[in-house]
Amino acid sequence: MIRKIKEALESKELFTKTLDLAAVMPGVKETIAGVKNRGDAALRGYTEKFDHVKLKELEVTRAEIEAAKGNVEEDMVRCIEEAATAIRNFHYRQKRRAWLEEFNEGVFLGEMYVPFDVVGAYVPGSYFSSALMCVIPAKIAGVREIVVCTPPGKGGDVNPLTLVAANLAGATRIFKVGGAQAIAALAFGTETIPRVQKIVGPGNVYVTAAKMAAREEGVEIDFPAGPSEVLIIGDETANPSFIAADMLAQAEHGEKSQAVLLTDSARIAAEVEREIITEMGDESRAQHRILIGESINECIEFANEYAPEHLEIMVQEPMEVLKRIKNAGSVFVGNYSPVAAGDYATGANHVLPTAGYAKLFSGLDVDHFMHRITIQWLDKEGLEQIKDVVVRSCKAEGMEKHAQSVERRFLPDSSDRTV
Repeated sequence: MIRKIKEALESKELFTKTLDLAAVMPGVKETIAGVKNRGDAALRGYTEKFDHVKLKELEVTRAEIEAAKGNVEEDMVRCIEEAATAIRNFHYRQKRRAWLEEFNEGVFLGEMYVPFDVVGAYVPGSYFSSALMCVIPAKIAGVREIVVCTPPGKGGDVNPLTLVAANLAGATRIFKVGGAQAIAALAFGTETIPRVQKIVGPGNVYVTAAKMAAREEGVEIDFPAGPSEVLIIGDETANPSFIAADMLAQAEHGEKSQAVLLTDSARIAAEVEREIITEMGDESRAQHRILIGESINECIEFANEYAPEHLEIMVQEPMEVLKRIKNAGSVFVGNYSPVAAGDYATGANHVLPTAGYAKLFSGLDVDHFMHRITIQWLDKEGLEQIKDVVVRSCKAEGMEKHAQSVERRFLPDSSDRTV
């Protein structure tokens, strides 16, 4: 389990974090084609095939939502409400405001932010917290219709916690459909499920492959996401018990999830390894890796190359390390900032890019549910100030008509009725 960072870099073993999309893509595309061609009938067939459930109705009714509320303990409802409040407070800070400013005399520039009309959120199984994380930012952005798809249980019902969370967050419609077929339904629409402009939310490799395929069909997604991962940077001052607990927690996400410790301390490495093996035995080796570097600087360089979904920093001077982090989905600073806190209660979003995609994508936020439009407003004096630059530039690129569109506004007979 314990290796040198240099060895891990040379082997590239930890950097081949593929999502295994190629292996499942043929079957996923077949499912997508089925939904595209047969709509609701295909959804019912795939739900029976993959989830072993025969559904009469695909959409969750108001009665089912009310029944779910009665099946969730009051203390759990309170926890969901408190989490929702924290998520709203955090994401309200992200919301952009339209602006228009005079940059030069007579030249006004600005931006406005327009929410999508309809978005789809995929919520895996019983991950009710993901319903909060996906729906609340969309609601804050101003999305008119937020459609949630989540797999049904063996009895054909949706997990009551998921229903309570999705309803509380502001979902407008909820459907009992999971897997690649749910993504296809959101991408193309069926008789029951509306077509959406963008699909967000975590999922297994089949869901991720379907999202990638949907993107090829013109439906935007948030980002690719695969098995969950955590990378921890710890020095001699770190608490090995805390580190081991956080690495062990990662195993609950499934056998393909990864937990990596980077440290410059042989003592910390040995103690963490001992705790993990005591808890899980040798089978933990596939998911848990401990790498020793010559310095914290080497650990930071490795972390930026790895680009983890979750990065924990447990060192004596955490802010010095934080300032040098370039690639991570979300960063947890200090001994008392476990990933679990962010998953459920801090308010920051836990829908994050994995498999190195944190180099290219940010985690889910309010911006994912809006698009930006720039505004340019010039009066005659403002245009006159930049007239020479525009005309000369147009002609230099052979755009004579572009140049004339400016020059015409200054001809003696031009109308001066507009500004």
